[in-house]
Amino acid sequence: MKKCSIISGMTLLLVGVLTACSISYKFTGTSIDYTKTKSISLDKFPIRANYVWSPMESMFYNTLSDEYAQKTKLKVLKRDGDLQLSGEIVEYSQTNKSVGSDGFSMQVQLKIVVNVRFVNTKKHEEDFEQRFSATTEYDSSKQLTAVQDELVQEMIDDIVDQIFNATVANW
Repeated sequence: MKKCSIISGMTLLLVGVLTACSISYKFTGTSIDYTKTKSISLDKFPIRANYVWSPMESMFYNTLSDEYAQKTKLKVLKRDGDLQLSGEIVEYSQTNKSVGSDGFSMQVQLKIVVNVRFVNTKKHEEDFEQRFSATTEYDSSKQLTAVQDELVQEMIDDIVDQIFNATVANW
């Protein structure tokens, strides 16, 4: 009987300790000091690639703008932000990836490369210029025009995630 009451007492003590102590952790995905950094300015990223698909420029800008507006408290501006992003789309290409036994391409790889210049007016040691890229493949039996919207958006989403992580998710 004594063993039961000791175990019950220890259990109650443990439960009491666990309920009295709580750990609170909020994950926002960013490392922004909002007391100093209040805005981000985004330039349009013009297409400077040899192969041009014109909707890509606005798709990229809108996705980039939405990313910062939705995942941070930063005010998105056209210019003079505390953080500044500019650059250009420097490559949009397609390459035959694999060849079938008939000698024709089976897979085509699409690639986008974006050159980004980042300026942090509050901490210039974080400034950088860097290229970000993404690739995807599609079956060569499909026309590029049939899959382009979806595949380009997937690659843009990937590149925007990379840029976001490099600029404000410094953890």
